[in-house]
Formats: sequence, C-alpha cells, structure tokens
Amino acid sequence: RGAWVRIEAPLTLTATDRLQRHGELGAAFDGRLWQPSEVAVPGSAGHEQVTADNRQRGLRLRAGTGADLLPHAATLRTGMQLTGIEGIVAYRENAGVRLDVTRPLEIPAVQRPAAPRVKGAVKIAAFNLENYFNGDGHGGGFPTPRGARTLVEHQAQTAKLVAAITGLDSDVAALMELENDGFDASSSIAELVAALNAARGGTAWRFVDAGAGPGDNMVRVGIVYRSDRVTPVGRPAVLEEGPFGERSRVPLAQAFRAGRGAPFVVVANHFKSKGCSEATGEDLDQKDGQACWNATRVQSARLLHAWLQRDPTGSGSHDVVLLGDFNAYAMEAPIRTLVAEGWRDALAVARVEQPYSYVYNGQSGRLDHALLSPGMAARLRGAAEWHINADEQDDAGYQGRNDPGPWRSSDHDPLLLGID
Repeated sequence: RGAWVRIEAPLTLTATDRLQRHGELGAAFDGRLWQPSEVAVPGSAGHEQVTADNRQRGLRLRAGTGADLLPHAATLRTGMQLTGIEGIVAYRENAGVRLDVTRPLEIPAVQRPAAPRVKGAVKIAAFNLENYFNGDGHGGGFPTPRGARTLVEHQAQTAKLVAAITGLDSDVAALMELENDGFDASSSIAELVAALNAARGGTAWRFVDAGAGPGDNMVRVGIVYRSDRVTPVGRPAVLEEGPFGERSRVPLAQAFRAGRGAPFVVVANHFKSKGCSEATGEDLDQKDGQACWNATRVQSARLLHAWLQRDPTGSGSHDVVLLGDFNAYAMEAPIRTLVAEGWRDALAVARVEQPYSYVYNGQSGRLDHALLSPGMAARLRGAAEWHINADEQDDAGYQGRNDPGPWRSSDHDPLLLGID
C-alpha cells in the first residue's frame, strides 16, 4: 500500500461498467476473469478456487491525484491488453487491490470481430435484444417502460439491431426481450421485421404469429425467419404452465423445413432472471453462486424438457434446439438439469473454446445457450458467438455515443448455429 509501481506484464481489461459513474476500470493478470459457475459446479471446491483466483488476479484502475485515467476519446473493449501501467498501490478490505494510475493508460487500437461464418445449409441464431419497445408503434408513446426513451433513440436501437441480425445472415432467429404488444402492424416484432426487410430491399423476413402473447409478461420471446429459405411446418406452440408466464417468460416453439430436408424445431426461451425482488423460500439466494430464483429456473428446465417430449408442434421431429437467455451460467443447475436429460451444449459439440456472451462485474460467462437434442446434435456443422455487445462499453450503444453498426446493440452477444 502506498508504493509506486510500473507493471510491465500485460493486463487484460475486464470491466468498463464503473467508468462513467466512478471513474474506474477493472483489469486482471493472465487473461479474463470467469464467472465461477460458468466453469465450475456451484458449491464445489473448483468453484471456490475460481472465486479465489479471480480475487487474486483482479485489479481496479483509477486516476490518481492530478492524473487522467484515459487519453481523450479512447474506445474500450473488455479483453484488450494494457501495458506499461504506472501508479500508486491502494487496498481496501472487501474491495481488493486498486492502482491509482499516475499517467493515462495506453489504449491499443480497438479491434472488433467480423460477423461469424459457420458451416451448414441452414443457419439459426439467438439474440437477446435488451428491451426492444416501440412506443405506440406510430412514432409516439415514448418514453417506454423499458428500452428507448425517445423516438430518436428507438430509431437508433432499431438500426443497431438490424445491423446485428443481418450481419448474422441467419435463416431463423430466436429473439428475447421483445415488447409483448401483439402481432399487428404496430407491434414491436412487426416493426423489426419491416426494418429487416427494408434493409434487404425485399419481403422475405417474416415472424411467427403466436396469436397472443406468448404469456403476459412485459417482455416476450419471438421467432423471425427468412421465408425464401425455410418454411414453417404446422402451427407454433407455447408452454403456459407452472412458472412460465408468471416468472419465466413463456417459451415459443415452431417447426421449420428447408427445401425437402427433414423438419427441425426451434424453441425460444427466456428464464427468470437472477434479481432477488419478491424471491422467497427456495428461490432466495442460497449463497452458492447461483443467485435468486434458481429453484424456479430448475423447475422451468424440467417442465420445458417434459413438454418437448410430447411433440407440442405436432411436426414429428426429434431434431430440436433450445435457444435463448436461460439466466444461468453453464455449470449452474438449470443447464445441468437439461444436459442430464440428454440435451447437448452446441458450443461444446462445435468445440468452441472459452465461450462467453455476457460480462457482469468484470467476469465473463454465458447466460445465453443453444442446447441440442441428440438428433439435432448430429445435424450440427458449426457454432459461434459474435462478440458485438458483452465486451463493448455501455456508452457505445444507442443511448450513448451510438457507434455506427451493431456495436452494443444489446448487453448480450448473439450466437449462430449451422445445421445440415
């Protein structure tokens, strides 16, 4: 404490969320910090080890007296490497080590990833839109309960989401956090599809019309698709039992066929979040790293699996993919429950190394998953994430400086699958 140091070893930028309000960045030695329950079973010795490792490797960076933390107009992405850092060491119990830097950090040129390309005849995407609300659907009704505060912000949000979805070039996309406002021309999903078609100069994009809802939550899931590439088979199906609707958002399933190929079923999901509001009993935080509402998420996983065994779409297809925001990291009980029933992690099948779709408190992990039935796993030819959001500063989004393109179009990264 109080010593001046120069760090020659590279540090990895891990967090930017406290920059605007507290003037502070997160960094770490030896690469990213991982959510413990992304890589180890909650409550296990391995989980404790990852937690301790994060504490040991993490470092907070703040401007020292009379110094600037960053050069003017720096563009930051978590994961970038920082070198030659100088500053005064500070320490506070329960807050860890901080370095009060004595000269501005040297920020490397930002490198943003190109859109992923995966093998396979049919491409399926999943994307949490982070509250896509469109007011009254006619340019008014702002601010909305969530999402855009003005029409200008909404237009910027739409442009970013269109850039992201068209960049993925998928045939089907499962979407989360759409405003639950029906399916007529003024609905959020209809406006998004119209914007996708306008961007391509055609009418191929369409949406699955569930008739109502699904569910009565403020946000819902949805499915959009390219009608020139795939054809819906039968009618959509929804599961409105148990925690679905009241807590977890109602899942939506639709079967599709590409050409004369075998049908496959896409299921859009959005499980209950980890926030503790109204949680009681087993849904309270059990202090095991899985936060609140974990019991509800496990129940949701069990009901979802049982429902899909009954062929709710009537397609007869056993080739099913569960897509979406499960609000659970890879080693938490909801995901392990589905894996134990035979569902396979698409990114593991595709051998994607160190996947992540979300950065929270400076730790990377996956809340967003693609889980495959055995038949669908046999059809998988590739899988990828597109890191356009989780690593970006909030300020890059439509409510901030609004960097052109898909950058920070949401707080979750989309994923893309390719199947035969």
